[in-house]
Amino acid sequence: MGQNKALIEIEGVPIINRIYDLFKELFEEVIIVTNHAASFKNFRSKILQDLIPDRGALGGLYTGIYFSSFQYSFCVACDMPFINKSLVQYLFENIRGHDADVIVPRTKDGLQPLHAIYSKNCLAPIKRIIQEGSYRIIDFYKMVGVKIVDEKDFLFMDPCRQSFVNVNTPEELVSVTSRKKLGLK
Repeated sequence: MGQNKALIEIEGVPIINRIYDLFKELFEEVIIVTNHAASFKNFRSKILQDLIPDRGALGGLYTGIYFSSFQYSFCVACDMPFINKSLVQYLFENIRGHDADVIVPRTKDGLQPLHAIYSKNCLAPIKRIIQEGSYRIIDFYKMVGVKIVDEKDFLFMDPCRQSFVNVNTPEELVSVTSRKKLGLK
């Protein structure tokens, strides 16, 4: 993108602010894992750098889970501007009654590992796959208990799958802002 994706504005609000404001409503603790801590100094949360640097999203995931004060943490990418509160709450409801370390939604596009819940039990498996040279989040799933929540069970809360929209390219940014201007989801 040529800039920090978290700071890209959608409807005049940086994506990170949209996420942060929602998370402050939902959670007792918000952690931001970044290699650009100065950009987030105004947030009242833990601002951390990767414990295992240069491992992409997997390194950030490891760091967030490691420093979390809770057994389970909801983890998302910084470029997801339309996270749905009801869907996040629904995912947490799926912890009860399941022996799962990961609660991950699956849409028609596949698993959504950067919009999922992770337990502290994931730390050792994440570290292990990093040491093996793998950096895909889903590669450690085979080492832990995973509860997949299929979209048929949550689509009524987010029928256009807005929660899973991310902004990785200038074209995606144009698409997202154009759709919002037209009132489309």
